[in-house]
Amino acid sequence: MAEQPGADISDIGRKAGRGAVWSLLGTLVTRAGSFILGLVLARLLAPADFGIYAVALAATQFVMVVKDAGVMSAVLQWRGRLEDIAPTATTLTMFSAVGLYAVFWVGAPYFSMLAGSEEATSVVRILTAVILVEAITAVRSAALLRWFRTGKNAKAVLAGFLVNAPVAIVLAVGGAGAYSFAWGQLVGAVVTGVFMLIYARLPYRLGFDRQIAAKLLRFGIPSAAGIALEVLLLNVGYIIVGNIMGKDWLGFYLMAFNVSSWLPGMIGSAIRMVSIAGFSRLAERDEESLSLGVQRTVPLLITMVLPLAAFMAVLAHPLIIFIYGAKWELAAGVLRFLAVLMVVRMLTSFALDILNGQGATRSTVWMNLGHAAAMIPAVIIGTHLDGIRGAAIGQAAAAVLVALPLAMLAVQRAGVRLAPVLPALVRPAAGAVVCAAVMLGLSMLTQESPLIQLIVAGGGGLLAYALLVVTRDQFHFVSDRLVRLLPARAR
Repeated sequence: MAEQPGADISDIGRKAGRGAVWSLLGTLVTRAGSFILGLVLARLLAPADFGIYAVALAATQFVMVVKDAGVMSAVLQWRGRLEDIAPTATTLTMFSAVGLYAVFWVGAPYFSMLAGSEEATSVVRILTAVILVEAITAVRSAALLRWFRTGKNAKAVLAGFLVNAPVAIVLAVGGAGAYSFAWGQLVGAVVTGVFMLIYARLPYRLGFDRQIAAKLLRFGIPSAAGIALEVLLLNVGYIIVGNIMGKDWLGFYLMAFNVSSWLPGMIGSAIRMVSIAGFSRLAERDEESLSLGVQRTVPLLITMVLPLAAFMAVLAHPLIIFIYGAKWELAAGVLRFLAVLMVVRMLTSFALDILNGQGATRSTVWMNLGHAAAMIPAVIIGTHLDGIRGAAIGQAAAAVLVALPLAMLAVQRAGVRLAPVLPALVRPAAGAVVCAAVMLGLSMLTQESPLIQLIVAGGGGLLAYALLVVTRDQFHFVSDRLVRLLPARAR
């Protein structure tokens, strides 16, 4: 008798689930540390310093995606022995990263001028040097993810952060301004890279096989282009706001965007650590297995994301004031709308992982091109009409009205059935509405203190959501994963 698709995916599901838990734990630790670091730097630095850093960050996030021409994604998706392609893949990533860094070194002044902050030139050059480090370790990092050894990956990232934080703080105290971010992250990347090389245990050899290179690039370039467009869409707001409003307003915009990125940074990053490899293994079996995998995971993702988005949107002002201080309150009006963008970001990123796992990399390019065509003019118009809040409204509107429908269409055309997912989303959506209403009501009764608002209104809303939405099966699923984590790791 033929094996059922549900049984087909069980082994991959266990590996991916265990990897996701370790990835989530590692990400939580590093994100908590980054949060504390952000608190310290927000009190040591001015909004203008954050604005300069935002320009360098936009450049760095873009080059981090295209640095290897998609070879890392191709290694994750490769159907065969990793040892056969490692030398060629390493050579390609090194060649690509060095060439790209040379381009950005020369172009840094022009990029900074476009973003309205010529002072950012040197910071861009320092921060983008991270790609030279990661080019050395890209294939080894992909190997760890391919083998679902995300615990090792998380330890390497944590080691880098433990160096990054003190370097950045010492420099900030010494008056280094935006350079504090850049040097801290570069030094941390070097430490992370060393640990990646140690943990991967993959011989480091350069080589070149024309046929392997062609296969890697045939998959990797469209994949890199699709993800690069995704990153460009996330960061183009910085360039537009900086060009129109200046570096001080850009600093407030970056602060709000950073807060809205907490959830994608924690849960989204943990999922992405295993999702491409997991979906690739499912796609090797058949389309039905891939569909079942998506149908099981999307409702869980939505269930986790919606209440936290409601929390950020409703309690934006007390959240910003309590964490960063009253001088950053102007970021709160932006955060309300970026909370909506956050939900769509996580869904579209998930769609990109599904498409990359399926090998439908060209679809990711068209999906993001359509989003860009709508989002860029929306942000420009919004910024001119209503400053940084208008920019956030433009981004959120384009994401909901264009990006999400295009992502759903692309995933369905790749053979994934999404119709069975929709009924499972009704309860989380209704719960989010109730959650927001409870938070809004309780926040009006506790306006005297931001902390009390967060505890009473936030806690009450999240409790109401949990009682209405979280099922016993979902609770047992998460608790079982956590209980089985340590014994599985000990073995």
